[in-house]
Amino acid sequence: MTKNSSSPDPAMLVLGIDPGLAATGYGLVREESGKLEAVEFGVVRTSAAKPLAERLRTIASSLEEVAKQYRPGCASVERIFSAVNIKTALLLGHVRGAILMELCRNGLQVHEYSALQIKQALVGYGHADKQQVAEMVRLMLGLAKPPKPADASDALAAAICHLHCLRRPVAPEVLE
Repeated sequence: MTKNSSSPDPAMLVLGIDPGLAATGYGLVREESGKLEAVEFGVVRTSAAKPLAERLRTIASSLEEVAKQYRPGCASVERIFSAVNIKTALLLGHVRGAILMELCRNGLQVHEYSALQIKQALVGYGHADKQQVAEMVRLMLGLAKPPKPADASDALAAAICHLHCLRRPVAPEVLE
């Protein structure tokens, strides 16, 4: 697990997650008096040489550590809308299942948003590219540079999306 950190405040803390089998991004964002702050972000990496069950356990146990250490108020998980092929879709389904189960086991209320909804909430355009999203994450969180890797940036975007939705709901997904 790679990470960057500062001090947490569980009252307004959201855990964002960008699911992936090779790399699952996570990011904790706190909102206080309308100001957003990146509390922690990183990536859980798994090896393709390991069996699927072990990779899922690594992702779940790493997210459990994050949840227990920071005690976020809720979680925001990117919903997978499409995949390159059926095998990829099934693998992502396994990853999401492990993540959702672990979040629920840790007592977190889970909110799900599609990539289009996240991009719409941050950039104002549902088909923004990854660089536009990363730059908006940087600006909104007052970071010197966009968070790396992209999985961590996407997870922070999911958390920011949910915080925005607390103030005003994101448009329902029209493609689902």
